[in-house]
Amino acid sequence: MRHAEESEIIEAIGNVLEEIIDEEPLPDFVAKRIPQLDAVIRMLQDAEWNLPISERERLLAMFVYFDNPENLVPDHIPDIGYLDDIIVIELVIHELHHEREVYNDLCDYRDACEKNSQALQDSAVRRNRIDKKRQQLHQQMRNDSQKIDM
Repeated sequence: MRHAEESEIIEAIGNVLEEIIDEEPLPDFVAKRIPQLDAVIRMLQDAEWNLPISERERLLAMFVYFDNPENLVPDHIPDIGYLDDIIVIELVIHELHHEREVYNDLCDYRDACEKNSQALQDSAVRRNRIDKKRQQLHQQMRNDSQKIDM
């Protein structure tokens, strides 16, 4: 059931983003964060990344708040309706800075694997390489998190 709820939240946030993008002109503080939201949605949906539960829950909670049109500052108020949403997004994205950087490392690694013709011929080899790299990067995330907590 949890996976179904997750996919519903992600679908809903995608719909909200489409609605926001259709509202032209967008305030700069909103337009600037749309690509960041797209990036964290990709990170959340990436089966090969397998984002840890605690980070998944933070992102999903942010999306639930963002999807609520009647949150602290109602979204329909011109120019400032998304201000509270942006603050929440900014806080979560800043908090997940290390995770996003490490995820980008995995994406770069996958791109490099795709360019290697041998990896394309054997999907099991590719999957093993990606799994090993993901495990290394997840360990790096945990180590970075421990350093920050100290």
